[in-house]
Amino acid sequence: MALLVLLLMGLMLTGGAYALFTTSSTAKAEEYSASDIDGGKKLFVSNCATCHGAGAQGTPNGPSLIGVGASAVDFQVGTGRMPLQASGPQAPVKKAQFSDDQIKQLSAYVASLGPGPSIPDSEYLDASKGDAAAGGGLFRTNCAMCHNVVGAGGALTRGKYAPNLQQVSEKHLYEAMQTGPQNMPIFNDANLTPEQKRDVISYVRTVSETPSPGGFKLGALGPVAEGLFVWFFGLAAVIGITVWLTARSK
Repeated sequence: MALLVLLLMGLMLTGGAYALFTTSSTAKAEEYSASDIDGGKKLFVSNCATCHGAGAQGTPNGPSLIGVGASAVDFQVGTGRMPLQASGPQAPVKKAQFSDDQIKQLSAYVASLGPGPSIPDSEYLDASKGDAAAGGGLFRTNCAMCHNVVGAGGALTRGKYAPNLQQVSEKHLYEAMQTGPQNMPIFNDANLTPEQKRDVISYVRTVSETPSPGGFKLGALGPVAEGLFVWFFGLAAVIGITVWLTARSK
C-alpha cells in the first residue's frame, strides 16, 4: 500500500509540475466567447466530424483533437492543409477553405475540449525583435537536417517532405514549432522558449530576404545542386569549347 501511495503522489506531483510549467502556452476556453465556441462547433460538425468524430474524439480516418489546442487548428486550417484534400503520405498546403473568423471559431471550439497550445502572442512573432544569429544556431541544430540550412525544404522517406519555409508566415512558423505537424517534432516551451522560437523565425526571415551576392543562387539547395550545375553545364561548356577548338585547327 505504501508503494501505491508513493506512486500516486509522484504522479500527482509530476502532473502538477507539468501543468504549472505549461500554463503560458495553454489555451483555455475562457479566452473565447460562447458564440465563437458555438459557431466553431457547427463548423466542425459540418466539415470535420466525418474524419475526427462528432465530439473530436477521433476515428480510424482521423486522430483525436482533444487537447491539441487552438494553435494546431489555426496552423492546419490556416495553411489549407485541413480539410484534407485527399489521402496521401502528407497533407499538402493549399488555399485556406475558411475565413479568418471561421478559423478563429474552429480554434475556439477545439480549445474548449481540452487544454493545449494557444495561438502565440504577437510579441513573439516580430522577427525584428529576434536574434538571427542565435536563431541560426538553433535552426541548424534542430531543423536543418530536414528543412535545409536556409529553410528551402527537402525530401523525406515514403513520399513525405519537409516544406520550404521561406514563404511561411511568422505565426505559422511559430505554430509549427509549437504543435509539431506532420513528421515534425514538437518544440514546447521547455525545448525552445518563446524568445528562442522568435530567434528561429528571425533567422528564417533573414536568410529568406537576403539577396544572393553572387547572382543566381540555384534555389539555395546547397552544394549538391551547385555541384550538379557545374558538372552538367560546366562540363558541357568545356566539351563544347574543345570541339570548337579542334574544328578550328582543321
